[in-house]
Amino acid sequence: MVSEKNQSKNVCVIGAGPSGLVSARELKKEGHTVTVLEQNHEVGGQWLYDPNVEFEDPMRIHSSVYASLRLTSPREIMGFSDFPFIAKKGRDMRRFPGHSELFLYLKDFCQWFGLREMIRFNTRVEYVGMENMKWIVRSKEKKSEKIIEEIFDAVVVATGHYSKPRMPVIKGMNEWRRRQIHSHVYRVPDPFRNEVVVVVGNSLSGQDISMELVEIAKEVHISAKSLQVSEGLSKVISKHQNLHLHVQIDTLFEDGRVLFIDGSLVIADSIIYCTGYSYSFPFLDTKGIVVDDDRVGPLYEHTFPPSLAPSLSFVGIPRKLIGFPFFESQAKWIAQLLSGKRSLPSWDEMMKSIQEFYSSRDIAGIPKHNTHDIANFEYCDKYGDYCDFPHLEEWRKQLCLAALKNSEKNLETYRDLWDDDEVLQEALQSSHFTQIDPESILL
Repeated sequence: MVSEKNQSKNVCVIGAGPSGLVSARELKKEGHTVTVLEQNHEVGGQWLYDPNVEFEDPMRIHSSVYASLRLTSPREIMGFSDFPFIAKKGRDMRRFPGHSELFLYLKDFCQWFGLREMIRFNTRVEYVGMENMKWIVRSKEKKSEKIIEEIFDAVVVATGHYSKPRMPVIKGMNEWRRRQIHSHVYRVPDPFRNEVVVVVGNSLSGQDISMELVEIAKEVHISAKSLQVSEGLSKVISKHQNLHLHVQIDTLFEDGRVLFIDGSLVIADSIIYCTGYSYSFPFLDTKGIVVDDDRVGPLYEHTFPPSLAPSLSFVGIPRKLIGFPFFESQAKWIAQLLSGKRSLPSWDEMMKSIQEFYSSRDIAGIPKHNTHDIANFEYCDKYGDYCDFPHLEEWRKQLCLAALKNSEKNLETYRDLWDDDEVLQEALQSSHFTQIDPESILL
């Protein structure tokens, strides 16, 4: 529903990563007053690389990025709708660049749209709760440890979902005396030189880390839910005599033994858990919003808690989609709802929609912890219709699928060898890349 009203609200955005920055930009465009609270010293969120993790409490570390990490998607599909992620001379010009290039893109975005003046850095949010139809936000400045309490009309939570390690439950974990870490604090392979390492999980980070460790460790043992792995991973395993695939772990023993459920056994020096992440909002006075086995809810369209919408919203909850354009569509819808330009359905209608969505996932046999895994271009387009956000371009969809297909077959080389040149040329000639002068957005 569209209205001609235009109300300016005082809005707090929590986090200055990709979802927080684009939220600030859209809110500013819609005429709102915006304050962004960021716990780190710089923008970037997950993409602000933090090498100093050895002596830190893992729960105080935000970024999970490791030194060698390269993007799993080509740069052409990743940019915001009006700010392409172009290759720049003197920087990492690869199609699948390293993490620092995406960080620099976010810095460029921040500068181009004048967002830095809205951001308070080194400020950690401690409490968010509603009183008298307003939002109370308490934050702590890192250096002074001074507590600041502020009142806002609305709060946008944009804190990401790759910071709270999701750990498995394995018999003997607490008795196993050797090194156990989550990939959240893995940075470089050197500490594992000449070791026998068990990597639990064979998703993106598990594969990347295993391929890196195999060059330096004595042995690498991947423990996966199934021995039916991608053609690409099979090729990698067949190339390296010190890389082995196993079923899940049954028991860990104090003396370093790792027993797998098929009865096989290794004696390991280290275990790295590449087992994903959980959603966490420790600062939020929940008001009925809960995280149950990684289902954040109830949330209408993965964004709005019906009883508090639109004054409380979440950007960046969904996974397995082309992230930046989707975050942008979320931010645009939120900004328009807060200005009164649009309105949400009734509480009853939103709750009915949520229940229907949960039921459809249950019927499809999708585990609760995968509630926010989308993997559906049509959903992204339908979401965009709520705020007249353009549908994903066909070339963007095709480049995404081509990269996925290539990675399944050629895990070691897909970032450097590809066969999507025809679609790539279509993308580079599209208005997305010709709307802005690349040289004008250099820092």
